[in-house]
Amino acid sequence: MSWWLPHNFEKKGHILKKRARILGLIRNFFDSHDYTEVDTPALQICPVMDAHIHAFETRLFDVSRTKEKTMYLHTSPEFDMKKLISAGMERIYQICHVYRNAEGSRLHSPEFMLLEWYQAHKDYTALMDECAALFRHIAKEIDIEHYKHKGQSCDPFGDWERLSVTEAFVKYTNIDLTSVLNDRDSFANAAMELGVRVINTDAWDDIFHAVMSEKIEPNLGQGVPTILYDYPISMAALSRKKPEDPRFAERFELYICGIELANAFSELTDAKEQRARYNEEMTAKNKLYGEIYPPDEEFFKALEHMPDSAGIALGIDRLVMLATDTDDISDVLWAPVQGL
Repeated sequence: MSWWLPHNFEKKGHILKKRARILGLIRNFFDSHDYTEVDTPALQICPVMDAHIHAFETRLFDVSRTKEKTMYLHTSPEFDMKKLISAGMERIYQICHVYRNAEGSRLHSPEFMLLEWYQAHKDYTALMDECAALFRHIAKEIDIEHYKHKGQSCDPFGDWERLSVTEAFVKYTNIDLTSVLNDRDSFANAAMELGVRVINTDAWDDIFHAVMSEKIEPNLGQGVPTILYDYPISMAALSRKKPEDPRFAERFELYICGIELANAFSELTDAKEQRARYNEEMTAKNKLYGEIYPPDEEFFKALEHMPDSAGIALGIDRLVMLATDTDDISDVLWAPVQGL
């Protein structure tokens, strides 16, 4: 039975009204904090630099339909927003639909809504404070005391937990991550001792994601939100290295009720290093999946003029799930993607 038929719509309609209210509150928050809303193209030359994120491909034709060009739907508005920062804008935000292929689950939709914002002349710690202010603003205005999910509860008005990735590994797995950063086999053995399945073809990054997913993430954002910060540099292709320890990147993720809501960086502004990381990611993508995305030369050129900046992407659909105590992302979408 279709969800949009009148006799099925009462609960859905209530959720969607709250979703619309939350979108208005997000805009109110950023407009009142001197941000400018921007609207960048969804069609991109290079949709993403992460080896494990997949884009939707399309073709552009000229008027005569004799020439064509391959383009991609963006997986994030990141590259064009950084171009705007490089051009001189200092505080910008965007709310847009983004598209990621091979994604579909209780927490994932191949088309979803993203909030992304950037500040020039700031680092990732400034975004930690803004996340707290935004989530408190929304909770206060829609009159909820806690964000909730599947019996779990999280108080945005309490003191937020800030936990480094290495601290989280020690706390929840007793693994000293610094001792296995360059030792795939030792990391694999430690993970298997925890009961995490590891196969011979798993790379270091695969083991990291498996341990995070099974042993660490379910514990984060319980009671109060958790900001998990300072990821290994291999986990942050677009992030600046920590000056005091270049093995790690100035990146954080926000967790509420065990769900990852946002991903933030102190931005990498070194064009030469960014190109090298792009090459590394595309080499891995080609090896794993047999595909490569072309470079966005305008983006690399823009980085030559980009000031120190911080940027963050936040999943609006997951935010609405937590604000409405909903279990499945399809319940908070105006119309879920058909066929999934």
